[in-house]
Amino acid sequence: MTLAAEPQHTPPPLPHWDETPDDLGAAIRAIKPALRARIEASGRTVAEVFAAAERRIEARIEEIEADRARGEQVWPVLDYDAISSGTVTPEELAKLARRGCLVVRGHFPREQALAWDADIVDYVERNEFFENYTGPGDDFFGSVGSKPEIYPVYWSKAQMQARQSERMSTVQSFLNSLWRHTSEDGTRWFDPDRDALYPDRIRRRPPGTDSAGLGTHCDPGTLDLWMTQEYQKAFRHVFDGSVESYDPWDAAHRTTGPQYPGTTMCSAFRTFQGWTALSDMDADQGVLHTVPIPEIMAYLLLRPLLPDVPEDSMCGVRTNQVFPVTKRWHPALYRALSPIPDVRAGDSVWWHCDMIHSVAPVENQQGWGNVMYIPAAPWCDRNERYADEVRTAFLTGSSPSDFPAEHYERTWNGRFTLDDLNDTGRRGLGLA
Repeated sequence: MTLAAEPQHTPPPLPHWDETPDDLGAAIRAIKPALRARIEASGRTVAEVFAAAERRIEARIEEIEADRARGEQVWPVLDYDAISSGTVTPEELAKLARRGCLVVRGHFPREQALAWDADIVDYVERNEFFENYTGPGDDFFGSVGSKPEIYPVYWSKAQMQARQSERMSTVQSFLNSLWRHTSEDGTRWFDPDRDALYPDRIRRRPPGTDSAGLGTHCDPGTLDLWMTQEYQKAFRHVFDGSVESYDPWDAAHRTTGPQYPGTTMCSAFRTFQGWTALSDMDADQGVLHTVPIPEIMAYLLLRPLLPDVPEDSMCGVRTNQVFPVTKRWHPALYRALSPIPDVRAGDSVWWHCDMIHSVAPVENQQGWGNVMYIPAAPWCDRNERYADEVRTAFLTGSSPSDFPAEHYERTWNGRFTLDDLNDTGRRGLGLA
């Protein structure tokens, strides 16, 4: 095995665009040779560095396939009580770090989750949402054929109670602690014990539904992952020939830089994406799948630099769309695509922010498929900036700026209000 050489001199600088380039094709044609030159300055070829990343990913895929062959659960599963009491074992922590995803059993009592689900139904019906719904506001979730399936609702009491609850904070802090959030020079990239209460939508999929699902993709960004200076620093080991040193749990530079705007962007830094189940769901009923390999981003970022990819292409990655993962460019990764286990109302599901994921299609779904999307978004420079916009949306009942400007809740009765915030909620909105 060829090990990464220590750089003998300062690697050549990279061009960067901290705002979306006017000519994306020209920028791609400029960044690709610059990235190759930077890698080759280490004494290794791009092919050698990609092969090293590929070996690392192949080893993970083989582990997942072996677990399946033994009938073992691919996804780690932990009880909330073990997290809250600090009794998660070293072996469980190691599997969580290796797989980068988690189901938390009993995160909330089942009765609480079912009551929240009923409260949301009452909230939307009382405010005549269905009579006024004008259709999907974006072309991403609109592809599932929702009528609606994804509700553009953000400020219900159920959602905000869950976001600011002590039980949610406990799990978010536990997950944030998996990350290296302070560098050796003392730079603190985020506060693991304070969440920014990133507001997102809900999904309610009724029994009998046919849903097209969502294709394999990942969400940390698009062309900005190659082209902005802070992301170039965050992925420095990918781009300097020392890919074996790449650590997907290192937060350095991820929380400070810009992101190219788009219809599916996330302005916040999320250590984990997540949702909380409001109904029971079986693993064969159109549920979340992931490629549970957190270091996958090194593979994805290097793949466009190989000679079989056109010079003006990043394997289909564009602005204003999610980061696609396709059988054309990434066929081996599909071997590891794994569904969540069966979940019950009150369980929560989490996956590393870089992780490839999809939602399986379903025909004639059995039972409800209801979730609240709540991630782990620790307090940092990037999330503090977005919190300024979130506060305005919260106070006015508007759709947050990351989402289509639908604003259904501005005139709704029963919306969660400023007086309903506890200390956690106030801190998460920057009101402490």
